[in-house]
Amino acid sequence: MRALFYAGPGQIEWRDVRAPAVQGDAEAMVRPLAVTRCDLDLSIVTGAAGWPGPFALGHEAVGIVTAIGDGVKAFRPGDRVIVPFQISCGTCATCVAGLTGNCTSVPFRSSYGMAPLSGVDYGGALSDLIRVPFADHMLLACPVGVSHVAAAGIADNVADAFRSIEPYLSAKPGARVLIVGGLGQGIGLYIAQAARALGAGEVVYLDNAPSRLAIARELGVTVLQRETFAGAAPGAPYPITIDASAVPEGLALAIRSTEHGGICHRCYGDLKPLTETPLRDMYGIGLSLHLSRLHARAVMPAVIEQVRCGHLHPEKIITRIARFTEAAEAILDPTIKVVFVNDSD
Repeated sequence: MRALFYAGPGQIEWRDVRAPAVQGDAEAMVRPLAVTRCDLDLSIVTGAAGWPGPFALGHEAVGIVTAIGDGVKAFRPGDRVIVPFQISCGTCATCVAGLTGNCTSVPFRSSYGMAPLSGVDYGGALSDLIRVPFADHMLLACPVGVSHVAAAGIADNVADAFRSIEPYLSAKPGARVLIVGGLGQGIGLYIAQAARALGAGEVVYLDNAPSRLAIARELGVTVLQRETFAGAAPGAPYPITIDASAVPEGLALAIRSTEHGGICHRCYGDLKPLTETPLRDMYGIGLSLHLSRLHARAVMPAVIEQVRCGHLHPEKIITRIARFTEAAEAILDPTIKVVFVNDSD
């Protein structure tokens, strides 16, 4: 079968690989219908992440079940499903606790399309078939009426955005929210959309990119164009701030813009081992800084329901629709959010 591989910075190529097959009673095979490019994917394919190749790409997918093991009870061939990007069993202590991104039944950080994280290549979503272990736990039904384009990103970026704001707005209903946009192109905009849907009193999106600011404006939030990240944001202090810039200066701006006793959430760790953080400002303000990996499978059911009910519209962030056959070129497109649609559909 065909699978898209990262071979080196800017070197993206389709390869013929052995097609996976059901290897156990609890497994299923899924044929991708649509795959979205995660923000991290762009850093991977350009070489900015510094990950060694080759490995298969793609981890935000919606598809059709094509085969199941004898023990799979919840799904049948022909079912349309969303596949979480992380591999998890659903029964170990960490999964039961909702920490599905830290499943102890598989190597730490096991994921589709990101083999260097765990040292195990589970294949990528940009392929003809995906093998899904623990299928009854892993897979989630894609609701009728939700398009492939809208559904694919739920596997990672959309769910990550939702969990980046929902707990804080639940604790502080109607609070004002500041989002610092940047290299986390899609996730910052998904957070803006989610914050508005969840009833934030005001949603402010700050960025220096006209393309991202234009989409934020279309989402109905307040936009601030800021060429530098010095000082605090206009309108500060904010009860809730989010850093989706993925750079130390953006994190510092978010921290300096947070009110006393407020919450600052950073969407990413860093590609570097150490990141400068303005601890003196944090100490004076007395805020809570939060960052962690998404536990996708635990969060996705709530996100799917938000999309099904029409509260969230992930398709509004998509800036390019490409065919699978265009993926080797289109995955390098610097546009905000790309979705790849399977040529056979």
